[in-house]
Amino acid sequence: MGKQDDLEERLDRYLKITEKALAKVSIASPDRSFLRRGGEDFLTMARSYYNDAVHFKEKGDIARALAAVSYAHGWIDAGVRLGLLDGGDDDQTFTQFT
Repeated sequence: MGKQDDLEERLDRYLKITEKALAKVSIASPDRSFLRRGGEDFLTMARSYYNDAVHFKEKGDIARALAAVSYAHGWIDAGVRLGLLDGGDDDQTFTQFT
């Protein structure tokens, strides 16, 4: 198994983790809260970077795909940590404040 294969396996693992996180996370703030827009922005950024990662993977650009999926999960984790996004009590998928 070569370095390229290792990177592709890692990318597939990160994409699955981030896909799971996107399916599970929700906006924490009520509709009329001033913070609602922040949660929406964080979730939009996460989804956009995830979609970019999938696009780069399809093009065979593993390095950019890895970078994009890392940014996607970073937006999710930051949103959960700040309380803009709700990850429930899942401290395996999300970085929780403890």
